[in-house]
Amino acid sequence: MASKEAKISLKAPKGTRDWSGADLLLRDHVFETITNVFKLHGGTPLDTPVFELKEILAGKYGEEARLIYNLEDQGGELCALRYDLTVPFARWLAMNNVQQIKRYQIAKVYRRDQPAIARGRMREFYQCDFDIAGAYDPMIPDAEILRVISETFDALDQEITIKLNHRRILDGLFAVAGVPAEKTRPISSAVDKLDKEPWDAVKKEMVEQKGLPEEVADKIGQYVLNKGTLDEMIQFIKSDPLLFANDEIKAGIADMELLTSYSKELNTFDKISFDLSLARGLDYYTGLIFEVIQKPPNAKDADGTRYPDKSSSKNQDASAVGSIAAGGRYDNLVGMYGKKQIPCVGISFGVDRIFTILKARRGEKQGRARQVDVYVMAFGGKEFDGLLLQRMSVARQLWEAGIRAEFSAKVKPRLPQQFKAAEDVPLAVILGQDELAEGKVRLKVLGTGKGGEEKDDKDKDQGQLVSRDDLVQEVKKLLQTNTLPIR
Repeated sequence: MASKEAKISLKAPKGTRDWSGADLLLRDHVFETITNVFKLHGGTPLDTPVFELKEILAGKYGEEARLIYNLEDQGGELCALRYDLTVPFARWLAMNNVQQIKRYQIAKVYRRDQPAIARGRMREFYQCDFDIAGAYDPMIPDAEILRVISETFDALDQEITIKLNHRRILDGLFAVAGVPAEKTRPISSAVDKLDKEPWDAVKKEMVEQKGLPEEVADKIGQYVLNKGTLDEMIQFIKSDPLLFANDEIKAGIADMELLTSYSKELNTFDKISFDLSLARGLDYYTGLIFEVIQKPPNAKDADGTRYPDKSSSKNQDASAVGSIAAGGRYDNLVGMYGKKQIPCVGISFGVDRIFTILKARRGEKQGRARQVDVYVMAFGGKEFDGLLLQRMSVARQLWEAGIRAEFSAKVKPRLPQQFKAAEDVPLAVILGQDELAEGKVRLKVLGTGKGGEEKDDKDKDQGQLVSRDDLVQEVKKLLQTNTLPIR
């Protein structure tokens, strides 16, 4: 006898998910909201392949390169799934010799990370990127990127904090503390974990794993554990003679002073926290770097960078999603692929993490998302034939008017089954043989037991009698009111 075939495991791969129904509608709302802001700032859409040549991605991500999905050699080019949208954008710029552009892209990226789906950390997830490429005066594009961030989260009704740092300031700080040049990136990667791990754990990694002398690590700690407003931190750095004597730090502070002026004019200053622990692990950043976190309503720190203790775990995962957008300036990346450098700065929004927060905030108050506005049904006596053609005709009339409508795909549906199918729908158009003969139908508000302003008590539970010619107008009138029941 042939052995039984192994039972197939019916599940999505680890770190991925299916999208459907209300979740998909909410995600699409996030996409639309973000895209509208991108367009407001003159963004041009771009789409690139889901996989790139392996050599294009190599050497761009530092220690994060271990998370790249390499594809099996198919006897041709060695390829890998894209890790982000920034490197493919840089490749496209160099390949097409594009000198200036504001580009946006919404697409999936892939990382072999340890997933935590409830917290929005996935192996397959969407990024929404907006980048400004081209040679402009210092910090003007950077300031606009921060404005894009602010407008996007205002549109999503989310309180945020934009954590900022500058790669030249951070590198100069490491040099002053005594970090050897060859250890700058590994130490930067360790410091970048301070938003998730305590200082003692980060220091231990620097000393025991990275081989840094303990006194150098202590010196780093004296600097990187400081944060505040742009004005406060610029003054803090300038007041330290050792720090401000460093040329890299001086150059970074000059940028940050410009940004301070621009951010006040663009009304983003109050959302910014200048955080010296922010490092961003990717190797290609050269200037301003930033991450965006949600600002809890009862945050203990004024800048919102510390999460509150929770007695309830209901929304704990949503509060622990980490950064919900991140980016920075990368002036040398395009030059790795072409003969000419094209300075760039950009932001990447983590849609899955934003979705996790919005869904938790929405909770149960909205119920299931409404996908249909009108259900077309019919009923009759013993001679009832289902009125299928007439239901089709009414549905077509509503569709042509841009109204979302459905009807039962049965020739003779039973009335209870039709009402059950319409349980999440606010309005019903009810067809009867006698009413149709007079060119009329009944329009009923579901969930209330009454429909419109009936003059006759006998019509009260059956809905409002309207002519076919007036149906669309009456449906739209009811849909525009705020008196429909929440379903």
